[in-house]
Order: sequence, then C-alpha cells, then structure tokens
Amino acid sequence: MKLINKIAKIAGKENFEIDEKIEISYVIRICLKYGMMKIRGIYKSIGKKYISSNIYIGKRVKLISRKNLKIGEKTKIHNNVKIDALSTSGVNIGKGVVIGENTKIECTGSLQRIGKGVSIGDRTSFANDCFFGAAGGIDIGEDVIAGQYIRFHSENHKYEDKNRLIKEQGVTHKGIKIGNNCWIGSGAVFLDGAEIGNGCVVAANAVVLNKFPDNVVIGGMPAKIIKEI
Repeated sequence: MKLINKIAKIAGKENFEIDEKIEISYVIRICLKYGMMKIRGIYKSIGKKYISSNIYIGKRVKLISRKNLKIGEKTKIHNNVKIDALSTSGVNIGKGVVIGENTKIECTGSLQRIGKGVSIGDRTSFANDCFFGAAGGIDIGEDVIAGQYIRFHSENHKYEDKNRLIKEQGVTHKGIKIGNNCWIGSGAVFLDGAEIGNGCVVAANAVVLNKFPDNVVIGGMPAKIIKEI
C-alpha cells in the first residue's frame, strides 16, 4: 500500500491512508484524473498573478472575469463549475479548497449594479451542485465542510408597498456570513442577512434567515437553534 499512497500524494491526496480493499487500478485512475486537472490548472493560471499554478481544474470549467479571481494553491475545482467573478471585491478562494461538480458562483445578477463577491477560507469544501448568488457578498470561513445542493442568495426583493410591482421596489444586499469549522448539511439555503458563528452545524434542508451564535446546531424552515454543542 505504500506505493498507492505515494501515487495518491502526487494526485494531491495527502495525510491519509487508503483503504486496503481498494485496488491499485482504481487509485491509478483517480491519479490520472487529477493529473489532467493539474495540467488544466497550470494552463488556467498563465498570466494571472493571483491564480496559483498549483491548482486542479476539471473539465468544462468556466472562469469569467479572471482579473477579479484569486485561487490559492492545492485548490480543486471539479467538472462543469462556473465562476463569474465580476464584482467589487472579486472571488477569493483560499488554499486547499474544494468546489464540487456543477457548482455556480455568480456575483453580479444585473448590469445595473455590480455585485460584491465571495470569499472562501482555506481548506473549506463544497460538494456538487451548489449555488452562490453573491450580489450582496458571501463570506465563508476556514475548514467548513458542506454537502450537495447548498444555495446562497445574498440578495432579497423588497415587497412592502402593495401599490407597486415587487420587481420595481428594489432589493436588499445585507450579505451572508459563515464562521470557521462549520458543517452544512445538504440542501441548506442561506438567504440575505443570514449569519452563523464558528463551530455551527446546519441541518440538511434548513432555511437560514437570521443570525446565530457560535457552537449551535440549527435546523428547520426557518432555521432555529436545536441545541448547543
């Protein structure tokens, strides 16, 4: 198994032992995949000062407005990801981050007003099919683990005036903040103004509207504190 672990390290898989039941052919296939991702990462970083050359890029990845994009080393961006970084603060992705397949990061929803952008801390990981609507700004901490189909909507429509069309009443841009060392269950939705502290757990399919302190478990629609950790 030592040979397999060495091969895995070349593919960017460090500090873990591979299960002895896994065949070497399977590991080699994964290594070849990451080898191609490494080559794409080098290509995507050419001429871009703030995109590390030591990253892994999957197939059919679209990086739009790359002058507003920062990507730290050892980050993995998997197949079919789209990142549109047009925004005032850009998209800042830390070191060792994982962005799952089919994920979309969109910072500007309208040409009438440029969005704020996204910051994702070191070693944070998102599974496939997530959506970041970052017009109002999204700030995610370090060491966050997150499941599939998670959505962030940092823009909300105003609707108080019943004599006007909702689409004519403007929007809010309060932003969304996620602390360090959080676990976010699959299908969770974060709306404009949502904020959770460090060490929080968010239940699957929760709809987060409000602000929550450190070290709590939250869940429900809308989300409420279930217990303290």
